[in-house]
Amino acid sequence: MLTDDHAAWGHTTSTGLGFTTGNVVDAHFAACADAYRTALDLAGLHRGWHVLDAGCGSGTFLPLLAERVGPQGRLSAVDLAPENAALAGRRVRQELPGGGSAPPADVRTGDVLDLPYPDNSFDAVWCANTVQYLDDGELPRALAEFRRVVRPGGVVAVKDLDAALLTLRPGDPFRLTDFFRHAARVPGYAHQLLRTRDLHLWLRRAGLTGVRQQTLLIEHYAPLTPAAAHFYGLATASVARQALDSGLPEQAWAPLLTPEHPAHPLRSPDAYISEGNVVAVGTVPPDSP
Repeated sequence: MLTDDHAAWGHTTSTGLGFTTGNVVDAHFAACADAYRTALDLAGLHRGWHVLDAGCGSGTFLPLLAERVGPQGRLSAVDLAPENAALAGRRVRQELPGGGSAPPADVRTGDVLDLPYPDNSFDAVWCANTVQYLDDGELPRALAEFRRVVRPGGVVAVKDLDAALLTLRPGDPFRLTDFFRHAARVPGYAHQLLRTRDLHLWLRRAGLTGVRQQTLLIEHYAPLTPAAAHFYGLATASVARQALDSGLPEQAWAPLLTPEHPAHPLRSPDAYISEGNVVAVGTVPPDSP
């Protein structure tokens, strides 16, 4: 799970995984909140269900999950970083949209590769922005765990970023694509961020049935909201540092190191940045052990 390149991305939790601290996870949610809600809608969750948020991070999805399962449902959540699990436990009680009644919620520290729950514990697993941290050997293990803890006929839904759809303008529209292709030449985080549109294949190989997948293009353009400007300023600075360290042209990347740089594309009146989010959903078969 932890590859050598994570430190370069910054914003690491106690797990050492890049871009997992609550402040940066919350910043991304704030920038893309409407798209996050749309992604969750694709999971097909039902009121009254018991849902596990696997790799819950700081708990940004928990209020939305609570809204969908309703007060008669139940929520469980697990995250590898103890500080994130603690934050998530507070969030589900304090931030339910509309001020409604929250369902019972249990938040724990734990590993998606070895979930601390018995077989058939849940009606569904929701896993968002987490499989990007699993290498090609770990991803099947996590999906096997999701299948194990979901009842036959229940749902496994996985959402993650597709870095192949990252575009920053004005300027070279392939600047971010070229960086990820360059970085993904060796196993690590960049490779895993380019694997996302194959999630439907991984779910099928895990034995899930009725697999469906949809990719959502998230676009931000000038004038950017403060939330979008904040998050993508952080994200592009992280990529720029790595691009320069790996020998990519300074002229293309140096302006991205500082969001306030006058030549940063996000400061342009024609600013545009996009990303892709993939949601893959499958059903645990009736004969599942």
